[in-house]
Amino acid sequence: MDSLKIKNCSSCTKPFNCGHDFQGNSCWCADFPPVFSPLDGVDCLCPSCFATACSIKIEEYVGTITPETAKGNKAATLPKTDQLIEGIDYYIAQGNYVFKAWFHLKRGHCCTNGCRHCPYGFKKK
Repeated sequence: MDSLKIKNCSSCTKPFNCGHDFQGNSCWCADFPPVFSPLDGVDCLCPSCFATACSIKIEEYVGTITPETAKGNKAATLPKTDQLIEGIDYYIAQGNYVFKAWFHLKRGHCCTNGCRHCPYGFKKK
């Protein structure tokens, strides 16, 4: 089992906790979608820089999705989690949660509610 370490962010250089704690709890980064591969070549990032990098990578991927390719996309095959991340899965507008296209892609199908960021192309009439 890994242990909790103090690392410096490879982007902003701030120190942060990295790894599993002594109670066996997973690292905070395990809550994020696994969108990076080891070939991406950066050491650990702090929670803030990691969230930003994740968001950028996800938005790049979402930008390649069309209503025709949305069903069966690779986001739907990622491990399921109950953890929603603000800025990646949703944002808050006028006190309401607004689910982003990534959230809908992870679900793997259209709910036919006419969501603002529906990647499946559904529009309520």
